[in-house]
Amino acid sequence: MNTRLDSSCAAAFDPDGFLIDPAMWNTNLADRIARTDGLGPLSETQLDLLHTLRNEFSRHNSVTALSHICHLMGQDADCMQHLFPNPREAWRLAGLPNPGEEAKTYL
Repeated sequence: MNTRLDSSCAAAFDPDGFLIDPAMWNTNLADRIARTDGLGPLSETQLDLLHTLRNEFSRHNSVTALSHICHLMGQDADCMQHLFPNPREAWRLAGLPNPGEEAKTYL
């Protein structure tokens, strides 16, 4: 994980690479982070998953079961593992706040 983006990026990250202010998030930032992390440009499906993660977080203010996120998207329960290297990376790319040590073990 490399959180060093070019100087035109005003977003700030915590030591674990999570966006400090989730309101700074947008799809362009997510794509830039993905490219910086070596994932290349994000696909439409990946962006849909990030939006779904953000929507569910805003509704529940907690980590949602990842299989549920896939279900909401009309995908197989294991879609997350096919779209991102790991769920933690998806959470980070969605610009969500650091979920804490216990939650990160489940991501």
